Amino acid sequence: MLSSDSFIALVMGGVFVVVGIALFVWGKIGERKYYDLSVGMDVTDYLEHGIEPWFESLKMGGAIAIAVGLFLLVIGSVLLLLG
Repeated sequence: MLSSDSFIALVMGGVFVVVGIALFVWGKIGERKYYDLSVGMDVTDYLEHGIEPWFESLKMGGAIAIAVGLFLLVIGSVLLLLG
């Protein structure tokens, strides 16, 4: 039987991992669409603009959410095994 502490940590960890993966994928897809030259962007626009900051923010936020989720999954597993 799962204790309430381990159950909460496991569910929160799973949610963080899922949201983190979604954010990371969303950032990668947006970055790929932005840099796709076939949508009408010419080479000078491609070379003059850096990576749009919200794409990097989405990817970084996703990576942080995955790390927090994995930490919570480990804590929940330890509480499950010890409790």
